[in-house]
Amino acid sequence: MSVGVLLMTHESVGQALVKAARHVLPNLPLRVATVEIPARSDPDVMRTLTAKHARELDHGDGVLVLADLYGATPCNIGLSLGTLGVRLRCVSGLNLPMLLRVLNYADKPLDELAEIAASGGRGGIFIDHA
Repeated sequence: MSVGVLLMTHESVGQALVKAARHVLPNLPLRVATVEIPARSDPDVMRTLTAKHARELDHGDGVLVLADLYGATPCNIGLSLGTLGVRLRCVSGLNLPMLLRVLNYADKPLDELAEIAASGGRGGIFIDHA
């Protein structure tokens, strides 16, 4: 068994990141799904849809929610899944290095994978020394 990964993003972000990840890793080692929240969508409807996706991803080891922006609707919906009985950890600030790091540590348990995600996201940020 392994952790499922759910990308919670604004429109077009999640699918673009998965497409880029597949360019690097053609066979993703974890089950990955995206929920992209359209502008002016009903949060309750999106929460119900998202819970369905999360339950499908969870094969016993939980779901790692990777959200694009803390405090925004996609992240808030992801965080609310815990109250609906989904075992999850949520990490915000989603970027491609974060997703790739998670996919490269597919054998890790949920809590450790959340830490790996945060570390991978931070570690992928560099400032040039011009």
